[in-house]
Amino acid sequence: MTTFDRSERLMWAGQGAAYAGSFAKLCAYPVPQLLDAAGVGPGVRMLDVGTGPGTVAAAAGARGATVTAVDAEPSMVELAGQAAPAADVSVAALPELPFADGEFDAVVANFVLNHVGRPKVALAELRRVVRPGGRIALTIWAMPPAAGQTLIGRAIQAGGAVRPPHLPAGLDPDDEFPRDESGLTELMDAAGFREAVCETLRWDHRASPEEWWSGPASGVAFGGRMLLSQTPRIRAEIKRHFDLLSSEFAGEDGLLTLPHAALLARARRGPGS
Repeated sequence: MTTFDRSERLMWAGQGAAYAGSFAKLCAYPVPQLLDAAGVGPGVRMLDVGTGPGTVAAAAGARGATVTAVDAEPSMVELAGQAAPAADVSVAALPELPFADGEFDAVVANFVLNHVGRPKVALAELRRVVRPGGRIALTIWAMPPAAGQTLIGRAIQAGGAVRPPHLPAGLDPDDEFPRDESGLTELMDAAGFREAVCETLRWDHRASPEEWWSGPASGVAFGGRMLLSQTPRIRAEIKRHFDLLSSEFAGEDGLLTLPHAALLARARRGPGS
């Protein structure tokens, strides 16, 4: 486990409910396209890696798939079990999954590759557990980010936040890759997948300022850990800047319209590979 992986475990510990009440709705947007890309339908044996509160698992079950789902965080697994009671849900994490080679027809990972310290190794493990000819589909956040994705980060920077030493600056240089269509496609090729293709999804996420602020205010994700590690004075400054910057995205109904962009990639495990 890398330093990045250990930090991620600590960052998400106990955050299932807070995530479900804030950013989970945002991350649900690509789910239909993700399942289509993986060919998920009746009778398909599907693994949902990093299931979070079970959004993908529940949607796959509604399509008639036989669903197995895992997450590294127990509070997420508890929520996923409630959202997808027919699925086999348990605690497990990349890069070592407790499944046999070729056990699944399809593997999906919705915004999971952002949270692993060695993405190529993680992809190789996903390739291992899908059968020859089986499909993988995954999403990650695109870089450079869309305007809605930067709101919280802009407020944190404007408020004078200082990164605490326990939060990693990012992946080791040898493990990093370009977060664009060609970069993700090349990474999947390097991990041994065939027919890898990638597209960019763009959408406007609608949320109230209170809902959008509730994620970082509860310590969810990197922005939340940054926020909670600051002094009370700096936290107040960050909130003040958040309120000011939010006006750029506010409509007449008071809701924010937040542009987002993500990468959706799909590929196959080669026959006999």
